[in-house]
Amino acid sequence: MMADASQRPEDGPADLILAMVARDGTAASRHVQALADPGSPLRDLADAIHALCVVHGTFPGMVDHATAHGVDTLAPAWLARAASVMAAERALLVRLAAAAGPLPSTPGQASAAAAILQQRDTLALLARSDRLGCATGAAAAFVLDWVAIRGLLERCAVRLGEETTSSFATAGSEAIEMLRGLALAPARVRALTFGADQLLTQHRGLWQLLESRAAARGG
Repeated sequence: MMADASQRPEDGPADLILAMVARDGTAASRHVQALADPGSPLRDLADAIHALCVVHGTFPGMVDHATAHGVDTLAPAWLARAASVMAAERALLVRLAAAAGPLPSTPGQASAAAAILQQRDTLALLARSDRLGCATGAAAAFVLDWVAIRGLLERCAVRLGEETTSSFATAGSEAIEMLRGLALAPARVRALTFGADQLLTQHRGLWQLLESRAAARGG
């Protein structure tokens, strides 16, 4: 992870990861901003939902991996709560993928499918890292980045006539509260932010791939 001049030595883990999510996360994606347009093609939304379902819609998810692996002991109670919340989000993803219909026909489908599956495997490995702090950082960034993804899911649900639940409503603030409660040595902070950076890198790559797929399908 590259050092950022805006990150001050006195910044705590919450400040660091929130800044990373704001700078490199889903909300900053040009493709996600395009999908927020009420007139965006439904096939592009469907493509995004199907991809998210592959990466994050199966059990065990990355938070489940981190919880079950049990090596990262910085915030086990929070990880358990986050795993429960994300289980409901998986159910929403699956429901939206079914409502969105088939995956839109797109050139290069086989290579894209392989890349998306690789992302899921990479995130599972990240969540099972033996480096103390790495899994917690990745899980925290995941939940915080999911705030923007949840906004996209809700817009998709409106267009598809589907209901959403409020189970995710406090998840972001709980992740921030957990991070603010950590008192860590510099090495642990580095592990935490490394995990967050790797999660955000994968999400950024996913949105770039989906943007390329939308362009390949044409206007």
